[in-house]
Amino acid sequence: MKILDLKELLIRSLDKEGDPEKASVRIEEAGVTYKFSEGFHDKVIDSIFSAGDTVVRQIEFVRNLNSVFYRIALTGVAAILIHMISIFVVQGSLSFDSFLGLGDSYDESIVYLLTGN
Repeated sequence: MKILDLKELLIRSLDKEGDPEKASVRIEEAGVTYKFSEGFHDKVIDSIFSAGDTVVRQIEFVRNLNSVFYRIALTGVAAILIHMISIFVVQGSLSFDSFLGLGDSYDESIVYLLTGN
């Protein structure tokens, strides 16, 4: 059967008024089969979900994540150091009270300010 005849059969099989069973019989008589060799399904699935591509993508993701983490970590450390230097310059020491911004105030006055008693 020629290619044009096969195309015509396929186009006729798409007709709403045509009988699909007759069209499939004609196509099978033309030599077209819908049976695939053994292992075809597995080969297709393996080619779609090949392990090599996913491993490469995971390695690239980890590399990108590491570079982003180092950028964030370094800027965070730099911000902490700048903050500590500014506290030391303003308060004159690096005590726990200076980190909280308490300075020279008394504990009783803080409790009074927080509770109102």
